[in-house]
Amino acid sequence: MTETTHNTATATATAADERADLLEALAKQRHFLHFTTRDLTDEQAGQRTTVSELCLGGLIKHVTSMERNWVEFIQHGPSAMGDFTAMTEEDWAKRADEFRMLPGETLVGVLAEYEEVARRTDELVAALPDLNAAHPLPKAPWFEPEARWSARRVLLHIVAETAQHSGHADIIREALDGAKSMG
Repeated sequence: MTETTHNTATATATAADERADLLEALAKQRHFLHFTTRDLTDEQAGQRTTVSELCLGGLIKHVTSMERNWVEFIQHGPSAMGDFTAMTEEDWAKRADEFRMLPGETLVGVLAEYEEVARRTDELVAALPDLNAAHPLPKAPWFEPEARWSARRVLLHIVAETAQHSGHADIIREALDGAKSMG
């Protein structure tokens, strides 16, 4: 094996290890989020248990939407997410609907959609030619102007958001019926 071949093989193995690590971290956080909904009815999944507007089904819907949108960003750049500075009241109201269970929605349906988005994300991560590929962030008051995020940075953000909302879900579930994800 030549030095060039060895270096290429090492770089390929390192990239595969990094992807595996990212997907493993994301899978762990997805599991905890999903686990908080075990044995719940649709009514319970839609119930608010704190002063927040959040409910378990709504958190699942939000994380599903967040992950879907960021994966679209990895593939297509900021146009996939739109310009948040140009959103209307109607747009914001529609966005707020992803934080609650709407009439006709079921926990089984919400979880199935989340699993489908997760499957597509995992497939994309496995197939991405380069985790360093970057796009400028969409226009939003919460993003630094002119900032760019690589696919790697986006995946880390998805892991962090999923973990954060998993924690929210744990609090909501404990307030609902005393069940805990850990401890």
